[in-house]
Amino acid sequence: MQNRKPRIAGRHFLQIPGPSPVPERIMRAMDMPTIDHRGPEFQALGKRVLAGIKTIFKTTQPVIIFPASGTAAWEAALVNTLSPGDKVLMYETGHFASLWKSLATKLGLVPEFIASDWRSGADASKIEAHLKADTAHTIKAVCVVHNETSTGATSRIDEVRAAIDAARHPALLMVDSISGIGSADYRHDEWGVDVSIGGSQKGLMLPPGISFNAVSPRAVEASHTSRMPKAYFAWDEMLKSNKDGWFPTTPATTLLYGLDAAIDMIHEEGLDAVFTRHQRHAAATRRAVAGWGLETVCRDEKFHSPVLTGVMMPEGHNADTLRKVALETFDISLGTGLGKLAGRAFRIGHLGDINDLTLVGALAGVEMSLAAARVPHRVGGVSAAMQYLTETSHRTAR
Repeated sequence: MQNRKPRIAGRHFLQIPGPSPVPERIMRAMDMPTIDHRGPEFQALGKRVLAGIKTIFKTTQPVIIFPASGTAAWEAALVNTLSPGDKVLMYETGHFASLWKSLATKLGLVPEFIASDWRSGADASKIEAHLKADTAHTIKAVCVVHNETSTGATSRIDEVRAAIDAARHPALLMVDSISGIGSADYRHDEWGVDVSIGGSQKGLMLPPGISFNAVSPRAVEASHTSRMPKAYFAWDEMLKSNKDGWFPTTPATTLLYGLDAAIDMIHEEGLDAVFTRHQRHAAATRRAVAGWGLETVCRDEKFHSPVLTGVMMPEGHNADTLRKVALETFDISLGTGLGKLAGRAFRIGHLGDINDLTLVGALAGVEMSLAAARVPHRVGGVSAAMQYLTETSHRTAR
């Protein structure tokens, strides 16, 4: 008893950009006994989630569900469509784009990496120019991170698709929307994406553990000639089994119950309404950052993320010191800076099942933490966010 830490009253503010807090409704949905994953009860669940997840990706095409993390879905996208030595064009939007490039290299692919300073989304004009220079069409895929979780920049996938078309290039378009699906507007079919990659622990409000490949007919056709080694992540057996609601290997049954509830929750609010809510909370957060006299990592308004806001620290001050003070003093977790931004930036997550009051509480925690850590800033960021939220509230007084 003497070594036990004293209890902290109230709820912990988990304001990292994923995993996001799991709503009670989803936790209750997952509180189910283990069932026979070859029985009729599971088949009904399988059919529901396999159909329902298509609506979140805005596609009529198959969405494959893996009992694995988002990194596994990266690998599945590459090994099912490409062959050893294939060139892939990737854009350095941040830490996760860099990790995807590293994974591609380990698999024996040859990434061509368009460098950036990590402070904006992908520049479609650079992608177009790169593809036009590839007159022999040696590049087999273009890989872009939709919402770069390390920086708070969201790339315009519609513009990337237009760039590929303008270059008259046959490369497949693969998009990592692990932190975008369920939070940021995403349109697999309309934007002509060949493989969309998602994960459970962000906008879908689930614990980590399942990931997704939404696949176009072109991607499925490419999988028939791919020569990359694959077994567990092979699409063919998954697609065959999924037609009747089954999975070829043991599925993450409990998480699928949670996914079923999450899809219902998103549609009860309205998918586009979910996107609007996230955009509004992101705008309020950026007003708070400006009110503090600090700078967002993403410098281009066009690419600001609705999922998270990266904040640059003033010179001479360490972001991890601020995060430590925030956690120990106010019981709020903020996202760490990753890669090039380690120690230089922190991240405020505003995704998933979040409302105005939760956001205001989180921003108050940040403002108090800045003061407690003696980080130079102006007072009033929370007030600026509150004013914006009040002015843009869709609720009317009665």
